[in-house]
Amino acid sequence: MKVLILAQYFPPDMGGGSTRVSNIVKGLLKKNCDVTVVAAFPHYPHGKVPEHYKRKAIVSERFGNAKVYRVWIPSLPHSSSMKRLILHFCFVISSLFALPFVGDTDVVWGANPNLFCFFPSCVYGVFKNAPIVRNVDDLWPEVFYELGYVKSKGMRKALDFVAWFSYTVPAAITPISEGYKHVIVSKYGVPSEKVHVIEVGVETIKSVNVTANSYSGCFTVMYSGVLGLGYDFDIVLESAQYLQSNTDIIFVIRGIGEESRKLEKAIHHFGLKNIILDTRYLTKTELDALLKSADVFVLPMAGLDFVEEGLPTKVFEYQSYGKPILCISKGEAAKYIEKTKSGLVIKPKNIAQFVDAVKKLYINRQLGVDLGMNGREYVSNLTSDEVGEKMYNELIAVQ
Repeated sequence: MKVLILAQYFPPDMGGGSTRVSNIVKGLLKKNCDVTVVAAFPHYPHGKVPEHYKRKAIVSERFGNAKVYRVWIPSLPHSSSMKRLILHFCFVISSLFALPFVGDTDVVWGANPNLFCFFPSCVYGVFKNAPIVRNVDDLWPEVFYELGYVKSKGMRKALDFVAWFSYTVPAAITPISEGYKHVIVSKYGVPSEKVHVIEVGVETIKSVNVTANSYSGCFTVMYSGVLGLGYDFDIVLESAQYLQSNTDIIFVIRGIGEESRKLEKAIHHFGLKNIILDTRYLTKTELDALLKSADVFVLPMAGLDFVEEGLPTKVFEYQSYGKPILCISKGEAAKYIEKTKSGLVIKPKNIAQFVDAVKKLYINRQLGVDLGMNGREYVSNLTSDEVGEKMYNELIAVQ
């Protein structure tokens, strides 16, 4: 089977979108598929396109046995919503640069960025006479509504129509969670049998000593990922205030995004000495070393309805390190953590409950080890081989 994948985010880019695509590509290659990827020049999250791509429109390279066509993208960091939109619109156009070079195709998978990727997928589908499958990593435009980016009723109707069209045209849809499937089926009237949940999964299970405690000799509660509006960092800051007297507990918030400035100001304003804000761009090796230093991971979902329907990639990544997860959620993430018995679930905005959970794991280290191992064991069945096979079965079914 010849598979064409359109993905703005692809390794060495960081983040959930890139992880999902790379896992699928590796899994499809092991099923002996002929895989071609059309991706943007490496740019996420720092916006620094490597020098050897500059002044070029398209570059051909390899990712294992997959052929990759890298196309132009402006050198912009993902530091604001406007810059993200510019990058997305640019990829819609530049992804078509590879059209003359892509050979015969049996199926097109529009991977990311979500709604935007649907449009070039349609173009490739028409020219290659191939069915298209649409991926869903986030619920757009619903998330835009919840975050207050779109308030006009007319604009909402227009965006809902575009979303409906993007769900109706593809031969199949592959969301990352059951919550997303529920919205797609119930709101847009898409037949349930057309929507197939395929989790993000992990590349590999990390080789790590789960009892290690190496970050400055302290009990480390860590968040790693996008510093965006979908996450509630206030509960982490306020909890850190309550726990300042315990000098053995430290909080680490690592990542980049529009919330970084706000976090920096709040930490300085409240004089929080037990929080480290790390906004450096880290290589995979550096990030791996940092994540291994955590005792507990935290997933502070903001409680937004449509955001809560998803299951962030970082959940699987956290589990692969064999560490317990403090999950602040009322949605899919909470259900998943409870099902896999890999952490403690806290209600959104409940500072007292979060503080108690941190103390509980600080006091009872064996509980943390047990929860972490539960998650590690569960996610071992969601490696690139497993999710790749799931995707293979869905793609071959639409030919």
